[in-house]
Amino acid sequence: METLSIIQCGGVGDGVFDNTAAFQQAFRLVREASGGVVTVPIGVWRTGPLDLPGNCTLDLQEGSVLSFIPEFNRYRAVWTRWEGVECYAMHPCIYAHDVHHVSIKGKGTIDGNGEVWWTYRRNILKRPGYGPVTELEQAFAILNPDYRNQPGGGGGRMSQFLAPPCIQFYQCAEVSITGVTIINSPFWTVHPVYCKNLEIRDITIRNPHDAPNTDGIDIDSCVRVVIERCDIDVGDDAIALKSGSGSQGIEIGRPTASVRVSRCRVSRAHGGIVIGSETAGGIHDVEASDCDFLGTDRGIRIKTRRGRGGAIRNLLFKNNRMVDNLCPVAINMYYRCGVLEHERVKAFSLVHQEAKESTPSIRNVEIDGLRAIGSKASCGFFIGLPEAPLQNLVLRDCEFSCDMESTVSTDDSEMFEGLPTVDTRGLRLRYCDEVVFDRVLVHGPEIPFLLEEGASVKD
Repeated sequence: METLSIIQCGGVGDGVFDNTAAFQQAFRLVREASGGVVTVPIGVWRTGPLDLPGNCTLDLQEGSVLSFIPEFNRYRAVWTRWEGVECYAMHPCIYAHDVHHVSIKGKGTIDGNGEVWWTYRRNILKRPGYGPVTELEQAFAILNPDYRNQPGGGGGRMSQFLAPPCIQFYQCAEVSITGVTIINSPFWTVHPVYCKNLEIRDITIRNPHDAPNTDGIDIDSCVRVVIERCDIDVGDDAIALKSGSGSQGIEIGRPTASVRVSRCRVSRAHGGIVIGSETAGGIHDVEASDCDFLGTDRGIRIKTRRGRGGAIRNLLFKNNRMVDNLCPVAINMYYRCGVLEHERVKAFSLVHQEAKESTPSIRNVEIDGLRAIGSKASCGFFIGLPEAPLQNLVLRDCEFSCDMESTVSTDDSEMFEGLPTVDTRGLRLRYCDEVVFDRVLVHGPEIPFLLEEGASVKD
């Protein structure tokens, strides 16, 4: 297998030179050789978006910084999945499409230079309306003529400013990311879609806490995934499992399955280990163990709603530790973000609806050995649907401790709509069938277990 330094292809790591052509040449040589390694030595290597070939390793050596130039016109439209919907969106900073045996490794840094992207997104939110305004946005609206009817998760689909993830593998197999540090992603940081046999180990992800929609790792309709020893501090969910959204996601029907997450550390994110909210293809056979979630809004988080679809099954969360969260465990089928206005009334009704293909379901969730201290909003939030209650929910050998001096509202336990406000900071349950509590302690709240409509506990 050929090994090339980017310097051999004309690269200059001075933080000024544009190395896009040098990387293109290096990857072309790798393709011609049917495989190879491209090394990036110490230095700051400015570049536009990159396309990785198959049988390729991008090796970022210690002291190297791969710095992406934040000029929007470089990130041409590609067909991808953006917040659960297949559509045209901006080319990822690093992209691999329909290839096998591709990896990114080393002790170097990947810098998405996201500030320009975040500022643009914040300015969109200041507009009186959210539709496409600029030439860039209107160009994507033409490419995606049905965008008004497409669901979103809160990232701004209605503006058609479809910012790029930092790294995306699309329909790839035998993929790995090891050791690198990734900072300042324009949008979601690591976003594999339709991949098989994926390993993510020992990486560090850092995005500012106020950077919008900068998830850490989003596993999207992938199978056989291992995520180990990752350190994540981002402006949205940290490790999220997804499988498409709405009618299109249901029709595609590709689940995320056989996922193992272990020994990860998450700080400040909206959620530590997250299922959803794009759940249409189903998510099953997931184990997350021995992780630390420190100051996150939620630790374990499952979020979906009517219209999202998908069967969520066989989830095991074992021996996880949480400190100073808003809510350590939140299972929410009234998730509010990204709802289309014409769907709002039915999506958030407390009235029993007809169960259909677009009705999500959650069953066989076990939380074992959880330790959570200093919870600010509540100790737990478990809310199903009247027509699709949570089934086979087990909490075993868990201990929750609430900060009873907190002034945070209990409504901040999750991002929900349509549910009444409650005062207790204990475990809140609604539309949950025969929950099993086995050696569960709740310290602080006068009402440790609040059973609302449709909630029952198995003796």
